[in-house]
Amino acid sequence: MERTIERVQSTIGNKELAWMFGNCFPNTLDTTVDFAVVNGRPDTYVITGDIDAMWLRDSSAQVWPYLPLMPEDPQLQQLIAGVINRQTKCILLDPYANAFYKDASKVSEWKSDLTDMKPGVHERKWEVDSLCYPIRLAYGFWKISKDTAPFDAAWREAISKIVQTFREQQRKSGKGPYHFQRRTETQTDTVAGRGYGNPGKPVGLICSTFRPSDDATVFPYLVPANFFAVVSLRQAAEMLEQIHHDTVLAKECRALADEVEQALHKYAIVQHAKLGPVYAYEVDGYGNYYCIDDGNVPSLLSLPYLGAVKPDDKVYQNTRHLVLSAANPYYCQGKAADGPGGPHVGMDMIWPLGVITRGITSTDDTEIRDCLDTLRRTHAGTGFMHEAFHKDNPDKFTRSWFAWANTIFGELVLKTFHERPQLLG
Repeated sequence: MERTIERVQSTIGNKELAWMFGNCFPNTLDTTVDFAVVNGRPDTYVITGDIDAMWLRDSSAQVWPYLPLMPEDPQLQQLIAGVINRQTKCILLDPYANAFYKDASKVSEWKSDLTDMKPGVHERKWEVDSLCYPIRLAYGFWKISKDTAPFDAAWREAISKIVQTFREQQRKSGKGPYHFQRRTETQTDTVAGRGYGNPGKPVGLICSTFRPSDDATVFPYLVPANFFAVVSLRQAAEMLEQIHHDTVLAKECRALADEVEQALHKYAIVQHAKLGPVYAYEVDGYGNYYCIDDGNVPSLLSLPYLGAVKPDDKVYQNTRHLVLSAANPYYCQGKAADGPGGPHVGMDMIWPLGVITRGITSTDDTEIRDCLDTLRRTHAGTGFMHEAFHKDNPDKFTRSWFAWANTIFGELVLKTFHERPQLLG
C-alpha cells in the first residue's frame, strides 16, 4: 500500500490531488478495519465510517480496490479473506439484512422496526445489491489470489441462501417472507403496501425493497441491481463449478441469471422522448417506470464498472446522456460544480461517488480530467471525500467520514495512473 501511494504520488503534478490520494486510498485500512483470527480463520469486521456497523455493500466496495495489491502483500490478502469469511457469517445469519454488528448478541437501535429483527443485525433493509457485492468481492479475490480457503462449505451454503432469496423476491407465488415498516417521519425509511412495497407484476425480475442508498424504492424492480445480480450469479456459478464441483447449484445460478437478463431486455428498456431507448431506474412490470439515477452504486451510470454492459452499449450511452443532464431531476448544475445527486440527501446535493463513477466509466480524457478536477475543488479543505456536498457550496456537506467514497476515489486515481498517466502529470 505504501509503495503504491508513493509511486502514484510521484507522478501527480497537482500537489493537492496527490495529498488527497495519500489520504483517501488507505482510509479503509487506516480507520475502519478490525482484524482477528477466529477458530483458525481470518475474520475482518469493516465499519462504513461514522456508523459502527458493517454493510455487506460498503465493506465489499471498501476493500475492492486493494485486490490488485494482494500478490505483493500476504497480510493484506488475509485481511480481505477475513472480510469474505465475515460476510459469509452475515448472510447465513440473515440474507435479508443489509448491515450487521461485530457482536452477534448486540441488539440494534432499530429493534422496533416491523420486520424480523434479530441480535447481530444492525438494519434489515432488503437490497438486491447487498447479496451481489460479496459475490463480486469473492470472485475478484479468487481470480487474483487463486486462494480457495475462504470458499468452504459455509460459503457454498451462503450462495445457496442467496439464490433462494433472489427466487423468493421474484414473487412468483406470493409476496414472500420479507416485509418492512418503520415508525419514522422520513418517507423513504419505510415501505408502502403494508411493508411489501408497491405492486410489481411477476416477470422474472427480482424485487428490491430498498436502493443502495438505503432508501425505499418507488417501483419494486430496481434495474441496476438486477443487472448486478445477473453478473454476480454467473460469477458464483463459475466458482461453484471450479471450486466445489457443484454443477447443480451452478446450473441454478445460470438459469436464474438468464431469466433476469431476459426480463431486463423486455421490461427495463423504455422509450425516452428525446434520447430514444434508455434503461429505466425502476420498473414495475406493468409498464410503469421511473427515469432517474442515484449517486450510489449500483446505479445506471455504474453498469460498465460492474461488468453488466459494455461501455459502448447504445442503450447505455443514451442512458448516460440522460443521467448526466437536466433530463435527470437529480443531476445538479451549480456554481461550485456539476454532478450526479440522488434522493437520499435531497435536491441540489452532488455525490462524490457519482462523480467518481462518471470518471471510472468514462473513456474520454477530458471528462476524466474534469471529474478529477471537480473532486479536487470540492473536498472543503478536508482532503477526503464526503457523502454529498451542495452544488453551490462544497463547505456544506454530509458525512465527514465515509470510507467507501474515499477508497473508490483512490481507485479512480489509480486507474488513471495505469491507463492515462498523462492526465495526472
